[in-house]
Amino acid sequence: MTDVRPESANWIRFLRQYGPVPQNENMYDEFIRRSAQRAGVEPLYFSHPASASVLESITGSSPISVVLTGTAGDGKTHLCRQVWEAVAGSTAAWQSPEPYLRTSLPGSGDGSPYQDGRGPMLHVVRDLSAWVPQRGASWNPATEAMLRRFSASLFPAEGSQADVFLIAGNDGQLMETWRRLGNSEAVERTHDLFETLLVEDIQEREGVSLRFFNLSRYRSSELLEQALDAFVGHAAWEACRALNAGQGEFFGPECPIRHNLDLLKTSLVRRRLKDLFALCDHNGVHLPIRQILLLLVNAVLGHADAKDGLMTATDVPTFIRKGTIARASLYNNIFGGNLRQTRRESIHVFDALDRLGVGHETSNRVDNILIFGDTDEGLRTYFDRYMTADGFYGANASYRAAQRAYVEGADENQERSAPFLRMLVAQRRGLFLKIPDSEADEMHLWDLTVFRYAGEYLERVVTILEAGRRVERPILSRLVRGLNRIFTGMLVSDDRDLLLATSLALSQGRVSRLLEERVSVEPRLGERVEIVLREGDRLPALEVALSAEIRCAMPLHLTRYEFLSRVAEGALPSSFSKECYEDLLAFKSQLLSALAERRALTGEEPAGRNALAFRLLELDDAGRATVRDLELREA
Repeated sequence: MTDVRPESANWIRFLRQYGPVPQNENMYDEFIRRSAQRAGVEPLYFSHPASASVLESITGSSPISVVLTGTAGDGKTHLCRQVWEAVAGSTAAWQSPEPYLRTSLPGSGDGSPYQDGRGPMLHVVRDLSAWVPQRGASWNPATEAMLRRFSASLFPAEGSQADVFLIAGNDGQLMETWRRLGNSEAVERTHDLFETLLVEDIQEREGVSLRFFNLSRYRSSELLEQALDAFVGHAAWEACRALNAGQGEFFGPECPIRHNLDLLKTSLVRRRLKDLFALCDHNGVHLPIRQILLLLVNAVLGHADAKDGLMTATDVPTFIRKGTIARASLYNNIFGGNLRQTRRESIHVFDALDRLGVGHETSNRVDNILIFGDTDEGLRTYFDRYMTADGFYGANASYRAAQRAYVEGADENQERSAPFLRMLVAQRRGLFLKIPDSEADEMHLWDLTVFRYAGEYLERVVTILEAGRRVERPILSRLVRGLNRIFTGMLVSDDRDLLLATSLALSQGRVSRLLEERVSVEPRLGERVEIVLREGDRLPALEVALSAEIRCAMPLHLTRYEFLSRVAEGALPSSFSKECYEDLLAFKSQLLSALAERRALTGEEPAGRNALAFRLLELDDAGRATVRDLELREA
């Protein structure tokens, strides 16, 4: 039996620190670096998309202050350390627990406007929450003075030479700190500036000496790709392969850690994982770097029977001998299936993926393959391809035994069928990550998630818009039909015009039969309806133009897209998402207000001066909206 080399065992133990293990996450960047030094390994490293811009801002020819904000785990401390190392800051100072550090920026030699050819002073607040007093506590005079000094430096007088600041803190901390800092013109202007930069999602304002980086605005799917490359390409894995381990040993042919790593390298698993993260991005859910690394480590090292749900190198032979390597399935680990439910629900990335419903949603076809596929001639080909051929996580002996027990007596004994039902969740997840693109439509891949239209949304909306092309007409027509059904409360089939309707009571009534206006979907006299890519966040939006100057746009995130598509296909508006329903009624109110604005500008009159006229919507047998004019005149 080959002994596991210390460097390989140390690498796996070190990796576990990134995973879902109980630990103090304060100063996470320093914790990981110290742990790597003790283990004698290199930590996982890749450049954050903001790294080059942050470094250039402070170390360039014209240094400017920087604020880094974002959620916990977005890499704020890591970027602060990169800047500190780039300006040759003291290693001992960085390793101290102090949240505030300072050093001189390199000067520009004889041409420097600063004394002794040195550059300005760089002030680094690497953890704002640890530096400012807790709510209700008194301010440290030095801290208060420094933050006021920073505020004043953002609005310099002509030719003044201000120091440079690098401040890291989440958006809530920033707003709260400058709200409590006290009254002064510079402090109030800084508070308003932060609010504007956050709301408008911009980095700079003209005349202000600051660049503002909100790390939560960087797409999780792009961070995932970089993290994946760093993880699977780490040199320590080659040392594990160099063991040339045999059967039953760590990193041998039966090792689940090795198999999971190989699966994670495949283009199909990577693409599906990126799709899941893209869906989170387009549903307003940001997954920070720390959570991404946690998922990758859990995917490869996860095992339901291991301590904290994560294997060590010495665990592998035991699990192979016991025949429980199926409990290390990467397909299940990606969704946290190896963890206890309470632990899984407390971890942001697994909670976000769980909302997509992979494993819990299914179709009759998929479940028939998984349950009856080995005995059904019409399904056996699929069962053999996805289950029998998978010697690690497919139809092993334990699966077949549970399958047989379920088929023979599931209706009579729920306790007896429970193990197989849990296996079904893991196997559905496996199918989601195994089914190739060529069979995705045949197998109705996205029926394995809550969002049946998710694949279409990514491929035929997001990708098309990012390529600078227009979304095809049938998709737009379906969304318009969904809007019309919500705006009118009737089962209309119209999709060439957007119907703006109200009720006698109010515009938010569930059934609105009084037609205010038809807005042409195709461009006509300044009117149009189309799906566009918003300039700021590059996310889809449904834009309605009432004229060349008057237009309204509604962000078209994944949930709204699914909601509109299902309503267009016959679902009741209130049965899928009350929040979406109310959002769309609010959008209708926006459009009605814009219509009133257009009428005021153009002098349009909806009815005669001495008449009270109504246009009443009625449906024909095909669901097409017709209009009946009603008019009440004064006696």
